[in-house]
Amino acid sequence: MGLLKTRKNKKFNYQPRYFDDKGEGNPFEIKHKFDDFRKTVETNKSIKTRFNEALEDYKNPDKEANRRILIIVGILVLIFLFIIDFDLSIFFS
Repeated sequence: MGLLKTRKNKKFNYQPRYFDDKGEGNPFEIKHKFDDFRKTVETNKSIKTRFNEALEDYKNPDKEANRRILIIVGILVLIFLFIIDFDLSIFFS
């Protein structure tokens, strides 16, 4: 009756639905979409190295992205001033 036998695990031939048949990469790996562009994602590095690279990225930011953020903030401030009926004529004589 199998009282002394151990039960064998069931084996399934599972393949994820949207996984390439080419075998590129691991289908079970969870990866953020921006990991390829970050320097601090590597797991082999020490905390000091990751911290230094993060500071380096902070010191040398992308100029185009900064300009875009400043333009967006400026437009939002003007919209806010328009909503609260701020009189801009005090800046001009």
